[in-house]
Amino acid sequence: MLRARLFHASAVVAALALAGAAGMVAAQSTTDDTIDNNAPVDASGSYQIDGVQVDVTGPNAEAARYAGWRVAQRKGYQMLARKMGVGGGVPSDGVLDSMVTGIVIENEQIGPNRYIARLGVMFSRGKIGGILGVGGEGTRSQPMVLIPIQWSGGAATAFEQKTAWADAWARFRAGDSTVDYVRPIGTGPDSLLLNEGQVGRRDRGWWRSVLDQYAAADVLTPVVTLSRQWPGGPVIGAFEARHGPDNRLLARFTLRVESEDGLAALLDAGVKRLDTIYQDALKGGGLAYDPSLAYIPPPMPTPTATPEPTDTPTGIATTAETPTANTAAFTIQFDTPTAASVSAIEAAVRGVPGVGGASTTSMAIGGVSVMRLNYSGDPEVLRTSLQSRGFQVGRSGNTLRIRRAEAIPEE
Repeated sequence: MLRARLFHASAVVAALALAGAAGMVAAQSTTDDTIDNNAPVDASGSYQIDGVQVDVTGPNAEAARYAGWRVAQRKGYQMLARKMGVGGGVPSDGVLDSMVTGIVIENEQIGPNRYIARLGVMFSRGKIGGILGVGGEGTRSQPMVLIPIQWSGGAATAFEQKTAWADAWARFRAGDSTVDYVRPIGTGPDSLLLNEGQVGRRDRGWWRSVLDQYAAADVLTPVVTLSRQWPGGPVIGAFEARHGPDNRLLARFTLRVESEDGLAALLDAGVKRLDTIYQDALKGGGLAYDPSLAYIPPPMPTPTATPEPTDTPTGIATTAETPTANTAAFTIQFDTPTAASVSAIEAAVRGVPGVGGASTTSMAIGGVSVMRLNYSGDPEVLRTSLQSRGFQVGRSGNTLRIRRAEAIPEE
């Protein structure tokens, strides 16, 4: 009996994007040693299904691999539908192609005419949400700024320099999480505002000032302490999930790998487990909103007394005074996957009647940027006006969170 020879591919996780309706495949590296920041590798907010097993054959290795990815798309859709509690059949391959934003290779074996792999499938949140009949954004937490602290060799590091722990959080695809992470990329003022010293502060006024810079409502501090048994030997990671300006401990656990080569896998596993802890805490009320961190608007000017009307002398014309509407300052946080999206969203917001002085004060390409503006009128009218321009809008006081609504593909 003939046996297909199988060749083991690299075990390193690599992301590959599916481009075009014809299913063309383009390899896309998830690492770049020339980039000295922690920008998230996926800021699209995609749903991701891991651990999809495929075992298919084909006339040649390339055809078998392509067929395996097709099977993974269908299986991944079924797994995601079950996870969301939705039934129904699987859409056509053409519709799946339009919803799938990437294939993640966890492990693969390629033979002359056979393909065995364990894959991850990424789906567009907006597009598949419409197909499955669930909200594209779902129920998520308030925006929470993330400060990953790494202890190694007795020193604590956050964004003062590049760390393996911050890299692991940048690799994490948070589309499935109910926690709305605000992940700084480590540039600009990040190293000064978000460090181990800041985590030890308790002053609410200082925290309000810092969180306002990132349009966040709270803070999460995942901590890892790395211990090495000997050079090149086992590495032990002690992980802690901490929350809030009081640095409250939610849970802790320990993971271990047998050599330094497994450090990235150790940290990736720690990130996923910490995310589960934070999601469980959110569901159980452990990440409840802290009112002491709420935005405090500046004091309103003291109204002046209205002068008593007097008789107008004959022959002098009167001039009617036009009352001015109350003007309030607003903070808007918005996703900026590209540099062009910043200008586009600025233009859309400035076009809303009553908006003045709108400008981006904190820019994060691939993350969440912050815009400040003055608005004359009812805040609910501002929210409605932004929705009419194609945004999904959430409001907390004078802070608005806007996202572009994705169109649902036509079958």
